[in-house]
Amino acid sequence: MPIRILATPDPGQTKVQLVLPDDIHDGPVSAVGSFNDWTPGRHRLIRRNNGTRSITVTVARGQEIHFRYLGSGGRWFDDPEAHAIDHNGGIIRV
Repeated sequence: MPIRILATPDPGQTKVQLVLPDDIHDGPVSAVGSFNDWTPGRHRLIRRNNGTRSITVTVARGQEIHFRYLGSGGRWFDDPEAHAIDHNGGIIRV
């Protein structure tokens, strides 16, 4: 599922929508990364009617976001749609 970069009325900010297929993991999944001080559970992905789950975060334009997903049971995983993946997880450039 694609990561979407969305415009905001504030030219200094942008929104990033993280989208996963709903069947990627049984149980809750949260996005954890530099945008939320790596705090588990703060940005929990919400199940959608279209068979996905997603969350949208607002970040400063021009930065690089590092993130991973954390599923129930402590399962960490990366988003294959990230611009790059390194030892810290996915990277998105906005």
